Amino acid sequence: MREVGGRNVKVLVVEDERQLNKMIRDYLESLGWVAFAAYSGSEALILFASEEPDFVLLDIMIPALDGLDVMRRIREKSGVPVIFLTAMAEETDKLIGLELGADDYLTKPFSLKELAARMRTVMRRVSAEDVSEGKILVVGDLVLDPLRRHATRKKEPLILTTVQFDILHGFMRQPGRVFTRNEIQGFFQDHAWEGYDRTIDVHIKNIRRVLEPDRSTPRYIETVRGVGYRLMEIR
Repeated sequence: MREVGGRNVKVLVVEDERQLNKMIRDYLESLGWVAFAAYSGSEALILFASEEPDFVLLDIMIPALDGLDVMRRIREKSGVPVIFLTAMAEETDKLIGLELGADDYLTKPFSLKELAARMRTVMRRVSAEDVSEGKILVVGDLVLDPLRRHATRKKEPLILTTVQFDILHGFMRQPGRVFTRNEIQGFFQDHAWEGYDRTIDVHIKNIRRVLEPDRSTPRYIETVRGVGYRLMEIR
């Protein structure tokens, strides 16, 4: 199992159904992860601050701050990977979670093997082990270091989620090139995701919130109508 800084990955499991919470933790620990439990939104925020987890599994319907509120609070401070666990199957509910900065979602009921596979997919991106992709990229006032998973604009750090970082990385490798939504999905997604067109739009919207001083007139990411998006060649 992958490690972070010489230790096993720490996972915060936020789920108020205690039996399901324990099942998830037991399974992850059998794979070598370190898992600990929160059963409410307020407890999740306390543990997030004290334990500094490397990964969060977050149920939406939890007491004392729901999962969406917890997600907002986490994203104010951290780009740590988050997967939403939700019983809500409607696409709009999933997109709300993604718009708040979730890296992925799983609709209940789900298999524990599928959950672990999704987590590994995200952790592969975070680990940035491919040295051949380690070149520091500079496009105008944007600087991105893929090995350190660090990006800046005008020397100010950008707070990006795992998915947002990977999309920006893909753009910065080929500034000026127009990418279709399917190609952009390939920057971060190893498995099929139904409705990914709208998912990509949500991720681009979130990246613009971080990058663009004036989102009504973007100067970094341009929409190419009927095709996709591109990073403008900034001077």
